Amino acid sequence: MNRIIRNAFLAGAALSLVACGGGKKTEEAQVAAPAEAQATLIAAQPAVMAEAPQIETYTSTVQAFAVNNIAPQTGGRIESIKVDVGSFVSKGQLLATMDAAQLDQAHLKLVNDSTELSRLKTLFEEGGVSKSDYDAVEMAYKVSRRSYNNLLENAYLTSPISGVVTARNYDKGDMYAGTPIFVVQQITPVKLLVGVSESDYTKVKIGNTVAITADALPGKSFTGRINKIYPTMDPVSHTFVTEVLVPNADRVLRPGMFARTTIEFGVNNSIIVPDEAIVKMQGSGQKCVYVVKDDGTVKLTLVTVGRHSGTSYEILEGLDEGDLVATKGSSSLKDGAKVTVSENR
Repeated sequence: MNRIIRNAFLAGAALSLVACGGGKKTEEAQVAAPAEAQATLIAAQPAVMAEAPQIETYTSTVQAFAVNNIAPQTGGRIESIKVDVGSFVSKGQLLATMDAAQLDQAHLKLVNDSTELSRLKTLFEEGGVSKSDYDAVEMAYKVSRRSYNNLLENAYLTSPISGVVTARNYDKGDMYAGTPIFVVQQITPVKLLVGVSESDYTKVKIGNTVAITADALPGKSFTGRINKIYPTMDPVSHTFVTEVLVPNADRVLRPGMFARTTIEFGVNNSIIVPDEAIVKMQGSGQKCVYVVKDDGTVKLTLVTVGRHSGTSYEILEGLDEGDLVATKGSSSLKDGAKVTVSENR
């Protein structure tokens, strides 16, 4: 009898354990089921066909239109300094004078040779000297005149351009030792050498206007024009150089300033999507978007992007007009994920 009661008790306990275990599994399944079916709430917009301005901005450095190193041809003592760093000078303005001892000697010789030439010219016309003697004196005079003019040019140093003095390397009384006495830079106009992608080579024309801004001059913008297009490409960067001239009449742009040059290449009719729809793949750097499918899932789609304008990207390949692309919330998605599109876009 005791054995029968014990067996019955053990059987009841076993049934209770099975019932409890089964109930726990059922509860876990009930909790897991909603988690598996949970969809991510996102915002989405359709890809549209619209005009995409072909605008590109390039960085460059402002340069002087021309740079001249002012120095004499030969050594000597500097007699006077007429300008300093920052001085604006005009073409032909006297900048410095050199020791004139050699110039005085050359002038004396020129006067003597001129007098001798005049004397022999009269005799030659009268038949008093041979033509060879007259030609020799005439040649000596021409050499003296050329030597004097050269020394005159190097004794009185003038500026060959209108510009600003950007360097002065000597003081009055110093001996010239090879380094230029002054550096003069022409800054009206200034120029910028801009590297443009080779894909835009056929779109750039001499005379096209461009917009320029400088970080050192916030709130100001300048208009320039393309003055020169270099004929070769850089094989490493695949760019070509364009020279942009800016009038700079008020002289506010200075050589060395960091500048941004914006060039317009026209307008294309292209697929446009918000920039927040673009997802950059880690590692590869490829650009993708998540396209919302009819079954409520998203598909990771590779795209080729074009210009970026405002808050939109131009799509060159990968999307069709009307494709619904995820915008807000796209960074947390995975290919094939279930989504719910918010009505507030």
